[in-house]
Amino acid sequence: MPEIKISNLLVSLYDLLGWALLELGLSASLVSIVQKFIAAFALANFCLLTPLLTIWLERKVSARFQDRLGPNRVGPYGLFQGFADIVKLISKEDIVPAGADKVVFNIGPVVAVMSVIGIWAVIPFASNMIGTDINVGILYSVAVGAIGTLAIMMGGWASNNKYALLGAFRTVSQLVSYEAPMIITLLIPTLMAGSMSMNTIVQEQEVWFIVGAPIAGLLFLVTSIAEVGRAPFDLLEAESEIVAGFHVEYTGMKFGVWMLAEFLHAFTICALVAVVFLGGWRGPWAEEYPLLGVVYFLMKTYAVSMLMLWIRVTVPRIRIDQMNDLNWKFLVPLSLVILVVTALVNKAIPLDYSAWSRSIVLFLANVVVFAGTLLVLRAVSRKKQAQQSDLQAQYKSA
Repeated sequence: MPEIKISNLLVSLYDLLGWALLELGLSASLVSIVQKFIAAFALANFCLLTPLLTIWLERKVSARFQDRLGPNRVGPYGLFQGFADIVKLISKEDIVPAGADKVVFNIGPVVAVMSVIGIWAVIPFASNMIGTDINVGILYSVAVGAIGTLAIMMGGWASNNKYALLGAFRTVSQLVSYEAPMIITLLIPTLMAGSMSMNTIVQEQEVWFIVGAPIAGLLFLVTSIAEVGRAPFDLLEAESEIVAGFHVEYTGMKFGVWMLAEFLHAFTICALVAVVFLGGWRGPWAEEYPLLGVVYFLMKTYAVSMLMLWIRVTVPRIRIDQMNDLNWKFLVPLSLVILVVTALVNKAIPLDYSAWSRSIVLFLANVVVFAGTLLVLRAVSRKKQAQQSDLQAQYKSA
């Protein structure tokens, strides 16, 4: 019988389950399959239940930002409000529009949730707690997360509603577009770690990568918010323009599944930021006590989640032309510049430099790029002001 260690309780229980199944006479290959299915079931349930807490946190924190109380009737401090919402959604009538493609209409929200849960397979909770440590974890997370864009297109197209279709088409100009600078910025931590494996990237962060690549971390956060479709980039469901967007025809629990996918994707993005730029599970005694690593990982994830919420409740929604201009005229060029600068500076740093020394040199390079960016923006702004002044002068003379 394997020894159960409190410091590594989940792994010990995993081994204990395997030992119990072997004692029942199952073959080693079958035991491995059963263990993986149970682990996947536990991880999926963690993902599906997490939005209950994050939605409550968003409601309470946003209420404080806006001088309100938030949910405070169902349960202590409104903790059970999420369960009341689930009961309400389940009890509502399930409507499928006439002329809708029923199969595609019904599986759209399911595909959206599946794509987000799939990302968690490569996210390390601790040094030895990861679904599967593949050597292309970064690439896998981007590829699987992009399936959610396809799910939105499925929901909008299958609804047989022009407003839903318009909301779905906006995913092409927003979600797909913002993946370009996102992928470019993800090349920077990959370059610094020398691997695309999520766990290797965490292990290489003796100093958090956000120190040596602050611009890349900021760009990744901004582009991730846009990919999720949250404020100020929530053009997919701009009620004043397209009547709630691609999910306007969804009712009851199907609508609830769409919201589940959105909130879970937002939390998943926060987890990716924590892993790639904030050291993931790394912290004091995290390698000796993996459960402590899980605590560090969740603390960093929720901290990024609060930052994302801060942006959501304080920054107004931008127009779609402003959103596309921000991406193609600013974020993409800036991400390419910072990638080239980081690659050159990282290559020029001597190998005998310590992790802190390398990070400080890279940070100074980011400061130079930031200053140059401000100068370029200043020049562009003055040029536009001069053009507007000329137009006003021509208008007055006419």
